[in-house]
Amino acid sequence: MADNRLQALTTEHCGQALAQIRLVATDMDGTLTQADEFKDALLVTLEQLRDAAMPVLITTGRSAGWVHGLLHYLPVVLAIAENGGLYFTKEHRYPTFLQPLDPNHRQLLLQQFERLRQKYPQLKESSDNAFRLTDWTFEVTGLSGEDLRWMTDNCHEHGWGFTYSTVQCHIKPLPQDKASGLAQVIRQQFPDLEHHQVLTVGDSPNDESMFDPAQFPHSVGVANVRHYLDALAHHPAFVTQAEEGEGFRELAEALLSMNTP
Repeated sequence: MADNRLQALTTEHCGQALAQIRLVATDMDGTLTQADEFKDALLVTLEQLRDAAMPVLITTGRSAGWVHGLLHYLPVVLAIAENGGLYFTKEHRYPTFLQPLDPNHRQLLLQQFERLRQKYPQLKESSDNAFRLTDWTFEVTGLSGEDLRWMTDNCHEHGWGFTYSTVQCHIKPLPQDKASGLAQVIRQQFPDLEHHQVLTVGDSPNDESMFDPAQFPHSVGVANVRHYLDALAHHPAFVTQAEEGEGFRELAEALLSMNTP
């Protein structure tokens, strides 16, 4: 699929979009990280956005346990974990769930994982799976596009959703995705904001719902999103030149230039 649909940040159209933004909702792995790490430049960038009254929230596929800890250290307003399953704020450290859950939810997720393992016995539970509340994750390494499509279909057949990122595969409730979770958080925490004032940022298939212009019209992919374009039904409206955390810093500089007198 051609990627000439992705407009650069330097276009007039992008400038008009960035001028409307009042909140940045960003993925973490592959978007804020650089070579799997938070670099010094990222913390500086997040502080600059905060000081410019441009709040940033994280929406990640990472577990509730990991996200609870990260929120304590990063200069962001809140963090959504498990692809829209729940979130934490600075003020309220207990999770707010965004989907109703069966009391046996984790056991039911395990049953679906075992169904997948009947065909793929090599599947390995992710290291952070023990810290999860709403989904079940396993390693994406070694799985082909065909494998991932089969897993998606199998999960759907049994009433589950499925997505994947650069690091993990997720079995989850069908309605659970980043865009729907983010929409609920905006209603609850930022009720004065319209969706066109929110910029969504990501890099991989589990960010796809945030690239849907019917839900969030202004979205940016860091350059490594190009690796997944053939797997995405929705593409980001704009794309950075740099990959990963350097791409996010490029975006932040453009935002700051639009919002600095």
